[in-house]
Amino acid sequence: MYGTHSKRDMDIEYQSQVPILRPSIHARRAKITVKFQDLYGFTVEGNVDDVNVLNEVREKVREKGKVWWALEASKGANWYLQTHVSSTLKTSLKFSALVNAITLKKLIRKGIPPVLRPKIWFSLSGAAKKKSTAPDSYYEDLTKAVQDKVTPATKQIDHDLPRTFPGHPWLDTAEGHAALRRVLVAYSFRDSDVGYCQGLNYVAALLLLVMKTEEEAFWMIAVLLENVLVSDCYNKNLSGCHVEQRVFKDLINQEMSKYRIVAHLDALEFDVSLVCTEWFLCLFAKSLPSETTLRVWDVLFNEGANLLFHVAMAIFKMNEEELLTVHHVGDVIHIIQRCTHQLFDPDDLLTVAFDQIGFMTTTTISRQRKKQEPAVMAELDQRLRRLNSIKADDEQ
Repeated sequence: MYGTHSKRDMDIEYQSQVPILRPSIHARRAKITVKFQDLYGFTVEGNVDDVNVLNEVREKVREKGKVWWALEASKGANWYLQTHVSSTLKTSLKFSALVNAITLKKLIRKGIPPVLRPKIWFSLSGAAKKKSTAPDSYYEDLTKAVQDKVTPATKQIDHDLPRTFPGHPWLDTAEGHAALRRVLVAYSFRDSDVGYCQGLNYVAALLLLVMKTEEEAFWMIAVLLENVLVSDCYNKNLSGCHVEQRVFKDLINQEMSKYRIVAHLDALEFDVSLVCTEWFLCLFAKSLPSETTLRVWDVLFNEGANLLFHVAMAIFKMNEEELLTVHHVGDVIHIIQRCTHQLFDPDDLLTVAFDQIGFMTTTTISRQRKKQEPAVMAELDQRLRRLNSIKADDEQ
């Protein structure tokens, strides 16, 4: 699927994608807000300090990229695929695979070079394996078969297309809308239990920008919903998302209990779902700058959905001092939203997420999910009964 590139070709391609941002002399002198496009075409508003941060981040990415190129030169172009430690491997090969896995985890947490991101995501997430189990023409045949069908899902998709990253130079065009529609409609027929859920449009749109082709974006969505994320996150009653919110509330009380912010938010009766619902449904695509979101996704596709809890808690921790000074729920939301929109340096966020938030095992989180599922289902059932009762009364 992926053509071979020489190191020189990849360096040229990569460097051409990461231009240095240069605010005008007038903007630098006046300290005014400037607008500029990020690596993926999104218009960003910030001051000159923000531009300097982005330039520093891009320079760090260049330096990190050199490590990837060096490893490709010494281990081979697809060395990162040799990370599975099988019991059937010889001892020497087991050790080599383990070393590769540890090296890869550290590298990915520091960021995958944009030019390598599509190939590495597609391989490590399981999307390539999932695609290999279907006929070669699966996506093409599916899109042709459903292109003229009308369902509640397709109607909602059509409604959401112009609201998905409006103003983007490609996504907000007829071509961009058509590509996004094909991917979302195709998946709505692949999994009728999910159909279409608002939030998926932002995830699919960003995947289209990274993966470059519709088919790859489609399979990335498939592996996300079917393997990476908790089940039922995007079904019709969003039960999985409700479970994740309750788990997050418990985790923030357990893992961050030593921080004053937890007691302060409790005193304000602040419901974390006011901000984290969008985070979990859109996987931060609508909240964080695109380059920061994709650094989060780098880890998500390699380590799994538990990463989302680490990132969510890190956002609260990073804003602890300012949050302690406010006394209204609306102010908490404003501070969190302002912070996420201005998190231009992914390392600031991920350093807190990995170094200052307590380690949470998969077993711990799975136990929390099982604990919360009955309460969520009971609440959703009660809500459905109430709605049906109101509907019955209206019809009388």
